[in-house]
Amino acid sequence: MKKVIIEKLTPEEITKRKILSWPVWEKEVSRFDWKYDGDEECLILEGEVVIETEEGEYTVRKGDFVTFKDGLKCVWDIKQDIRKRYNFRY
Repeated sequence: MKKVIIEKLTPEEITKRKILSWPVWEKEVSRFDWKYDGDEECLILEGEVVIETEEGEYTVRKGDFVTFKDGLKCVWDIKQDIRKRYNFRY
């Protein structure tokens, strides 16, 4: 099972899922290790990040809807300041 899933959502799907009511997270260009304890869904509002995993690398950009699965260990390599709406599911 893939640990990183990247999709494109329509404006209707964004509204239906109430994504615009989710909290916003921002981070400047940087690099750090991360581990997910639960699934995280996020909509990238601005920026670009390369997610380095055991499965390979994923480039995530503005407009991408990403699901990071529980247990994922990765490195976030933020190439352009990132801004996202996020929701954790435990």
